[in-house]
Amino acid sequence: MSRHPLLTRRAFIASVGASLAAAALPLASTTVFAADAHAKEFRIGYQKAANTLVLLKAHGTLEKRLAPLGITVKWTEFPAGPQLLEGLNVGAIDFGYVGEAPPVFAQAAGANFVYTAYEVPTPHAEGILVHRDAPIKTPADLKGKKIAFNKGSDVHWFLVAALEKAGVKYSEIQPVYLPPADARAAFERGAIDAWAIWDPFLEAAKRQSNARLLTDAEGIVNHHQFFLSARPFAEQNGDVLAIVIDEVGKEGAWVRGHYSEAAAQLAPIQGLDAGVIEAGLRHYAHIYKPVDAHVLAAQQRIADTFNELRIIPAKIVTKDAVLAAKA
Repeated sequence: MSRHPLLTRRAFIASVGASLAAAALPLASTTVFAADAHAKEFRIGYQKAANTLVLLKAHGTLEKRLAPLGITVKWTEFPAGPQLLEGLNVGAIDFGYVGEAPPVFAQAAGANFVYTAYEVPTPHAEGILVHRDAPIKTPADLKGKKIAFNKGSDVHWFLVAALEKAGVKYSEIQPVYLPPADARAAFERGAIDAWAIWDPFLEAAKRQSNARLLTDAEGIVNHHQFFLSARPFAEQNGDVLAIVIDEVGKEGAWVRGHYSEAAAQLAPIQGLDAGVIEAGLRHYAHIYKPVDAHVLAAQQRIADTFNELRIIPAKIVTKDAVLAAKA
């Protein structure tokens, strides 16, 4: 898949800093700031499949970067994006990484967060699987079928968009809400007809079960990934967020140059074969940029579609989930 040009570390930090400055949150020095005005602990939520954050945790570079500032890092694992955002909403974490649909559900539920950065599109990192010998040949054939997916996750939006493109109404399928492990078990015993899932679970199922890829997200959705922050934390700790985005950017650059080594390090953590993980890693971009109007507009399309389908209870404005500029 194609790759977007990588922002240099200095350009990315400058861009993040400019965004924070617009909200009257100047980017501080990466070596010293007024400690009494900032959090003493930085709480990060992550999913085991969030490769860059998992590696950042394993390598300990963020802890080394923040230690001179008197800030410790606490990591909390979540099974998927919706649960992570629930943790963000109740104040259990300050920062996390999720797909494109969870923020829409969270904002509709009143969660107080802001978009901090995003990963450039990764449409090959999610797909819809069917049984190898199934008569289902195109997404149009999913009409009336039982399809498993994690409710509120990025594949929820992917499935809705894939059906829409194929001329199938969302009301014409039978959704089965299951987390990845349960969905795979249901798929393998034939209890469902199809399964919408993301990497590395997607690649693992393709290689290890009687699965056939019906379609990935190419030409259907962007499949953005987002770093989100609790709004109160972002308002007081813009410099800390700039540091962590700088560190994940460096980690992403390392992954792109060391796929095999990264996969070998992730294998015992994720409990998957290194070959499976490496294939999944190559489906992600590992390139992160500051959130812009174009990306927020793409999020608005998701929100509007979900509202029309009554998947979320109210209309939302995605650009409200950014730090407002102050006069």
